[in-house]
Amino acid sequence: MTILNKIITEKKKEVAQLLNQTFDQVTISKNAKSFHQIMKEKSTMGVIAEIKRASPSKGMINANVDPVKQAKIYAKNGASAISVLTDTPFFKGTMDDLRAVREIVDIPILCKDFIIDKIQIDRAKAAGANIILLIAAALTDADLKKLYEYALENDLEVLCEVHNKEEMERVLNLGAIIIGINNRDLKTFHVDLETTTRLSSMVTDPEIILISESGIQTKEDVETVAKAGAKAILVGETLMRTSDVAKTINNLQIPLSNKVGL
Repeated sequence: MTILNKIITEKKKEVAQLLNQTFDQVTISKNAKSFHQIMKEKSTMGVIAEIKRASPSKGMINANVDPVKQAKIYAKNGASAISVLTDTPFFKGTMDDLRAVREIVDIPILCKDFIIDKIQIDRAKAAGANIILLIAAALTDADLKKLYEYALENDLEVLCEVHNKEEMERVLNLGAIIIGINNRDLKTFHVDLETTTRLSSMVTDPEIILISESGIQTKEDVETVAKAGAKAILVGETLMRTSDVAKTINNLQIPLSNKVGL
């Protein structure tokens, strides 16, 4: 059984417990710009800065992180969005983390979780998320379409995540306009930045915001994925481990010269 299979098995148990629950709604500013709008206006690499205590591949990364303090630094130093891991069994995150971050930032928040049911989308929106993650590898075409449309109906943006050509074709057929290329294989957790280079050529619509996820540590890594066409990066572990969060996040925001159609 792959790590992804194990995670989805746990998610099914979680969903069963969530069904028929209602969630207290956090207030979200109606005037705030969407992530897509923010990215269309940027001339530098967008950074989705992540709050991530642990992962199945790396174990504990930063057990003592204060989500509020971390989020304030991210927002102050130009993050285009903040990703909050809300999975507990494998990543040691919680919905309370997301709620706490929502209270102190106005920029978009991505609920980073393994979503397989509408009830998880309801919970994410109630907690203050603006964006949800749908992982192509974890969903059938029918479920991907159903959850994608449900999120849009609820005024949420959707980051559709892919790792190979077949998954990229699926989300392009879906009409996704925010696509994340995960350089990490969720079945083996092996990381290869060339994944972004290999798949980015399939994206020809200038309206699509292409995001490179996982394995980005240095300015050189950012330059590699920028050359491939990425307009944003999702960075977790690097920001969780650095001794100078502000400096690190600023170093990643390189100028973009390939703003074709933007």
